[in-house]
Amino acid sequence: MATSTSDREDSEPAPRRGRLPRPLRPFRTGHYRLLATSLALSLAGSGMWSVTVAWQVIAIGAGPSELSLIAAASGIGLVATALLGGVVADRASRRRIILITQIAKAVAVGSAAVAGAMGLLTPAQLIAVAAVLGIADGFFYPAYSALVPAAVAEDDLLAANGIESMLRPTLTHAVGPAAAGALISLFAPSMALAGIAGAHLLAAACAIGIRRFEPRETAVRGPETHEPETHGTMARAGRQVRSAVGDLGAGFAYLLSTPWLIATLAFAVMFVLVTNGPVQVLLPFVVRDQGMGGPQEFALALASRGLGGVVGSLAMSALPLPRRYLSVMLLAWAAGCLPLLALGSTDQLWIMMAALFVHGALTSGAMVIWGTLLQRRVPPAMLGRVSSLDFFVSLSTAPLSMALAGPAAAAWGNQWIFLVAGIVPMVVAVLAVTLARLPRDEIDQPLGGAR
Repeated sequence: MATSTSDREDSEPAPRRGRLPRPLRPFRTGHYRLLATSLALSLAGSGMWSVTVAWQVIAIGAGPSELSLIAAASGIGLVATALLGGVVADRASRRRIILITQIAKAVAVGSAAVAGAMGLLTPAQLIAVAAVLGIADGFFYPAYSALVPAAVAEDDLLAANGIESMLRPTLTHAVGPAAAGALISLFAPSMALAGIAGAHLLAAACAIGIRRFEPRETAVRGPETHEPETHGTMARAGRQVRSAVGDLGAGFAYLLSTPWLIATLAFAVMFVLVTNGPVQVLLPFVVRDQGMGGPQEFALALASRGLGGVVGSLAMSALPLPRRYLSVMLLAWAAGCLPLLALGSTDQLWIMMAALFVHGALTSGAMVIWGTLLQRRVPPAMLGRVSSLDFFVSLSTAPLSMALAGPAAAAWGNQWIFLVAGIVPMVVAVLAVTLARLPRDEIDQPLGGAR
């Protein structure tokens, strides 16, 4: 087939495969380099925000209740838009979605930086900014996930998801918070807010630089009508709403007709419910109450979890996709919870750090398989919606888990809570693999061994 001049200009020469090690092969294409850089900058901004907002709340004389409202606003915004974000990602330019969301985040945080520098910042404004950040992420992540398969070759998807899983803990748990802490200590929280806005602006600039490697869409128009302009606009708006609802319904129908998706998301709901609260809420009190130290020791424990995530992601991305990819994924998630059994009883920091390292390594390695699985088995036209359903379902029990962790620990003690967090995921994983007949699915749909 003849190649047009424009096609030649938009294509990049394929470098020889041996020039880069397997985990870095996605960086062979300029499209992916820009896409990954945009993600990295957005993650760094999120990591900076988690530290900056706490110190900014203190700086304006507010307290824990205001900080809770700010965190809740972000979570509600994220959950509320995750499903819509998937529909939009399947109907609009995913590159443009990334651009718009990053600009929105930069403007929102930038306004807080200006108000903070002028001494005019209020908790209400921070709540509004947090809501914008959550809403933007609800659109950003489905668009990013659906865009990755267009940016890299199919046999590089595992490595691309390994890169994402490596970037996430590194930037949100280490680099971002460290950068925010440095800016706050040298200048003021408002300067750290300005740094966050700058990171999101740079992420938007990367989205501008991404060439349009999405397929060009051809609008499908119905027969011309002679409706009055106002009536025609209202009719078109109604059709758009019905079409979007239909698209979302199609996403749910695909989910409910796909046993491996149902099994995995059911496991994810339980996994988040029994582990998110204990790890996110109880861990600092475990460090303090069990005689392991204070804030610095807590930071070391978190850093070991992040380091484990980096190692697990790199290791998985360097290997072929396992032949028993569904079983390996669920059992790796579950096995990653077993080290949590030690957290409720140990008084040794090194044991906690080792347990969290293994937890981070196995769960992040499983996430690499999961992202690759979605991108290879879900139809491209459905990928945005399915990614958003995954996002929505996985997050749905997180607020409940965090709300229950404290009262449950007060009633039964940390040891029993971490006992549940360590054992229940393995039981549910074995049930999911067995009841959903995942070994048979893996045989019927082989994906392993791709390079």
